[in-house]
Amino acid sequence: MSITKTLFGTLPGGRPVDCYTIENQNGARAEILTYGGTLNRLYMPDRDGVLADVLIGFDTLEGHLKYSDYQGMLVGRYANRIADGAFSLNGDEYHVTPNEKKTTCLHGGGEFSHAVWDAQPLGDSALRLVYESPDGAHGFPGRVTARVTYTLTQENALRIDYSAVSDQDTILNLTNHAYFNLGGYDAGEITGHILRLNASHFTPTDARNIPTGELRDVDGTPFDFREPKAIGEGIDSDYASVASCAGYDHNFCIDHWDGSLREAGEVYEPQSGRVMRALTDLPGVQLYTGNFLKGHPGKGGKPVARRTGFCLETQYYPDTPNQPDFPSCVFRAGEPFESTTEFQFSVREF
Repeated sequence: MSITKTLFGTLPGGRPVDCYTIENQNGARAEILTYGGTLNRLYMPDRDGVLADVLIGFDTLEGHLKYSDYQGMLVGRYANRIADGAFSLNGDEYHVTPNEKKTTCLHGGGEFSHAVWDAQPLGDSALRLVYESPDGAHGFPGRVTARVTYTLTQENALRIDYSAVSDQDTILNLTNHAYFNLGGYDAGEITGHILRLNASHFTPTDARNIPTGELRDVDGTPFDFREPKAIGEGIDSDYASVASCAGYDHNFCIDHWDGSLREAGEVYEPQSGRVMRALTDLPGVQLYTGNFLKGHPGKGGKPVARRTGFCLETQYYPDTPNQPDFPSCVFRAGEPFESTTEFQFSVREF
């Protein structure tokens, strides 16, 4: 195992952005940027032992600055959407940055994703990132200290440990927004990936992509991934929640959630044989199929195009602060938000 540090680029104001590379004895490696805490590359072997980068994204800092749709970035304070950019807490109403269509707060206004995080290697297999968000940032209450640790194991698992604490009551929901393509970053559409999710319910959304508050049974809908099926099988369905998003951009409710680390699902890519198993201790996972990627130039000059990557964003449900029946994301002053997500990689024969 080893960790190395290189200069990735320099921000317009002159601040350097570093890249830390963690490599295990199998040759698998993860590259993490201090800008956005970005998981920039992740090399994993196929069934023949050939390594490929299984993340779509950008080769340069300029790409992240000009074109990013949160590729590989940490997102917070509140991952996903808050309706109308507003919520109430302790009888007070807070108005937060409406950065999606000028009405919805998406990913906490992008704060964590565009910050430069302080980095500290932990031994030779883990990297800790730290960022302090001031009270009132993007309208959220409390000064928050966030810590995220990336660990690459000898068993080809990438573990992400999240921790955050506020000096005031607040809402917290952190995740990573990696776009995976298990065939490799240049392999084209992900519609042929085989997906299984341990989720009997999902949260349908309205025209703004905000949950209605219903927990709907997946049975008989395109959202039924309880048995493995191709992501593309129902992606062009006229089912309302799919059609309004031009594919999947929805929260799935993980079965039997109890706060312990459990499997959210598994993805298999038949051509390469790569398998990714996702585990989390959070109640939900957002499946996003890159429906609105615009084809900007990405790694190797390959367009970051529609449906060339998928996300499995482990999370509290979207708009939870405005949905009293959803699992609470309120954390009291001094009460830590702590969560773990693990992506375990393996291979399968034909």
